[in-house]
Amino acid sequence: MLLLKERELLVDYGKKLLTSGLTTGSGGNISIFNREENLVAITASGLDYFEARVQDVVIVDLEGNIVEAKEDRKASSETGMHLIFYKNRQDANAIVHTHSKFATAIACMGWNLEPVHYMIGLAGYDVKCAKYATYGSKDLAENALEAIGDRNAVLLANHGLITLGADLGSAFSTAEHLEFVSEIYYLTKTLGEPNILSQDQMDQVMKKFNTYKYK
Repeated sequence: MLLLKERELLVDYGKKLLTSGLTTGSGGNISIFNREENLVAITASGLDYFEARVQDVVIVDLEGNIVEAKEDRKASSETGMHLIFYKNRQDANAIVHTHSKFATAIACMGWNLEPVHYMIGLAGYDVKCAKYATYGSKDLAENALEAIGDRNAVLLANHGLITLGADLGSAFSTAEHLEFVSEIYYLTKTLGEPNILSQDQMDQVMKKFNTYKYK
């Protein structure tokens, strides 16, 4: 069985998507890119995360060709979006796509997530919102890549959130923290206009987070 370690991680973190409130049902998807094997392990389409087993994980190459999969399993509908990041971001080895409530609410407003709290520094100075396109489409993948720049996250208009990481743990942690920042942004917007951290203040944060490359 190819990429057994990666498969096990995807099964474990798929359950965490639900228990952490980052998605519902079979929504969202996660993947890991093994650069030595040049193969991607990605969650299957439409499968309840609590029912998923290692054999349900789908293995594809960077062109989206199925390398190994159960006969009744298809790769996530967002496989193309994962692959476009792996092809263009050498620092990304794992991707988490969530439908978390507050991040998705910000995305449904078409807003960028501003630095209302310093934990946004895990992604960059802010998190841009990509232009809307139909889920699973090439246009969506291209819009997301254009919007993310060199940050570690991007909002998908009227859809959800994507986070990148050097490994699955870091990508997942960024998704969790951005959901918190999104909730704070939502709450402060209900109170008035939030106090946004300045570029200089965020530069100091990102130096501490070792993400100073983000502008």
